[in-house]
Amino acid sequence: MTTVLTGITTTGTPHLGNYVGAIRPAIARSQDDSVNSYFFLADQHALIKCWEPERIAESTREIAATWLACGLDPDKVVFYRQSDIPEIPELTWLLTCMTAKGLMNRAHAYKAAVEENLAKGEKDPDKGITMGLFSYPILMAADILMFNADEVPVGKDQVQHLEMARDIAGRFNHHFGEHFVLPKAVVDDSVAVLPGTDGRKMSKSYNNTIPLWLPEKKLRKAIMKIKTNSLEPGQPKDTADSALFALYRAFASEAETEAMREAFADGIAWGEAKQKTFELINAQLAEPRARYHEWINNPAKLAEVLQHGAQKARAFATPFLHTLKNAVGIRPVT
Repeated sequence: MTTVLTGITTTGTPHLGNYVGAIRPAIARSQDDSVNSYFFLADQHALIKCWEPERIAESTREIAATWLACGLDPDKVVFYRQSDIPEIPELTWLLTCMTAKGLMNRAHAYKAAVEENLAKGEKDPDKGITMGLFSYPILMAADILMFNADEVPVGKDQVQHLEMARDIAGRFNHHFGEHFVLPKAVVDDSVAVLPGTDGRKMSKSYNNTIPLWLPEKKLRKAIMKIKTNSLEPGQPKDTADSALFALYRAFASEAETEAMREAFADGIAWGEAKQKTFELINAQLAEPRARYHEWINNPAKLAEVLQHGAQKARAFATPFLHTLKNAVGIRPVT
């Protein structure tokens, strides 16, 4: 079987872009009987960029409830919270001791932070940069290597981290024997990247997202605010640069997409196109939305699911870490 690992950082509220770009395709892949799927809530990663305790705690609940509401089957996959696996930070240290500082110096996030300081004229190029940010790729490597993942679905901005994980694993294997699978980054260019309400990529950093679980009235209001041009009803409209059409297409069947494409060519009014987009999305999210509220209002049940997942994860992680510690010489005194 192919082991596939997916991590979700717990710093925000899920939006439509998360659903289309990550949640929906990952859940579909997990239903393949030839795939051994690990899904984890990366709450320790969240500490790197968020120092708001309540935000991290609330985001953890929201994201866990979201994945379950969207159809993730906790009996079929291993679904856990990163912080519930103590073997991961312990493995992080073993890997840290095998990681060249020069490799970390080349990490995109660290280099960007240094360049920002230099652009501001700071005397210290490392001002404000924490060791969490600097060594983030090592923790990510531990997440992946702990379960010997074959594939890790990532965006293009994360490919470097997978390459680093391969480098770190290869160096460990060279010194202590073949323990780690060298993971492969999987970038699916066919997965839709949704535009936000302003036409740019839907992202929390742009403040242009449409939250996934908005009530019907608020969802309609958000869709009605999507930026369009000034073309009047009856004037043909181009689908190529339309954020509204891209959003519609992400939820529509091929037949529905072609019908909307023809409607654009025939000059559909923007208000009517937005109403059709709302109706399509709302219909698909109605049942998952109800399930989401059931989960979010039952934190004890959420915790039970995550603890069950952690037990399954540790059934692999605990003996594997014992093997790794033995390999490096951390053994019982005899």
